[in-house]
Amino acid sequence: MSTAARRRLMRDFKRMQTDPPAGVSASPIADNVMTWNAVIIGPSDTPFEDGTFRLVMHFEEAYPNKPPGVKFISQMFHPNVYGSGELCLDILQNRWSPTYDVAAILTSVQRYVYLFILFLVL
Repeated sequence: MSTAARRRLMRDFKRMQTDPPAGVSASPIADNVMTWNAVIIGPSDTPFEDGTFRLVMHFEEAYPNKPPGVKFISQMFHPNVYGSGELCLDILQNRWSPTYDVAAILTSVQRYVYLFILFLVL
């Protein structure tokens, strides 16, 4: 069955394949377009340089009207990443917009991690 959420996720996947943002990758698991595996590469010139941080993204049928659940699978030291790996990020909660796609979500997470690193350095 093709729902609006599944069609949108396939469009997001096509974009990730044809025009991926730098330092991130993502794809749905083999038998379920509603669950994705993602990787963020640590930014250059930081303690996370060349690190790979794995995440899982869970989408509901209400996507894109409702944000996905995003969780780090890799160990991540960050004040807004809970011990469970769940992420406290405004665009995944009260600042969500249906215009955000998988690429926008992952680049936001990537920036979020990078801003924390800058805070530590300064």
